[in-house]
Amino acid sequence: MEQPSLEEDRPYARPEPPSFPWVEAVLAIVLTAGTIYLFYYFQAGREPSPVPAVKKPTATVPQAPPAVRNPLPAPDGDANLPTLANSDSMMREALAALLGRKAFDDFVVPDRLIPRIVATIDNLPHRTAPRRLMPLNPVSGPLITAGSGSVEMTLDPQNYRRYAPYIRVMEAVPASALVKIYIDTYPLFQRAYEELGYKEMYFNDRLVVAIDDMLEAPEIRDPVKLARPKVFYEFADPDLETRSAGQKILIRMGPENAQRVKAKLREIRQALAQPQSSAPERPAKKK
Repeated sequence: MEQPSLEEDRPYARPEPPSFPWVEAVLAIVLTAGTIYLFYYFQAGREPSPVPAVKKPTATVPQAPPAVRNPLPAPDGDANLPTLANSDSMMREALAALLGRKAFDDFVVPDRLIPRIVATIDNLPHRTAPRRLMPLNPVSGPLITAGSGSVEMTLDPQNYRRYAPYIRVMEAVPASALVKIYIDTYPLFQRAYEELGYKEMYFNDRLVVAIDDMLEAPEIRDPVKLARPKVFYEFADPDLETRSAGQKILIRMGPENAQRVKAKLREIRQALAQPQSSAPERPAKKK
């Protein structure tokens, strides 16, 4: 649970099918010769049959892009934004001013900030979120467990304390200030999302989906049972192990910490999400 496996970092890898060129060549020769032989054997002395009319393929109607569910207000100073490739310096200054320089240096991965944030948010509702893409450094120290050998392994409550520095910094940051930075720089987040392949999708909608998913994480008061089938720990309860990456992060940090994170997420969601019935159609892209 604490460290992703190689398979998590390569979720779409597929083995190449074996290729035997000489077999393909022989089959092509046999099929060609057989076709020629059958043609002359059956068609010799016969009138040619009428050629059936070829149906024209039905034209496909392009699908309209999905409507935006949670539109944001226009950012201030859009024209003054750097390119996505040159945005790290701006984001480092903005986040360091918001979090404090020491907290920024301790917790934040300082390069490719916006692409990391976008990729992680996109992955959180999935079962795995590769750590190599995350914008935050992992919590310090190894996972703390209770029980060993014949005794059932569980998450030790001491493990929850590892998340305390992150929780303190999170609670010290006003949600309104964080949302303002996000809105002012939103075109860069949208650009990074499109570079992931979501050309017609709206990133803020994905962010709201990720927040809603994390808000549904169960708050478990009983000891969380663990299993270790190989190198890494897993939740022994299949229902917990198959939950999303975002929900499993909240479960690992303990119920009290999870409640505090959810409170902040609700503040952020209130500023970013709108009722579905009031969501307008997708705005036209600026030229």
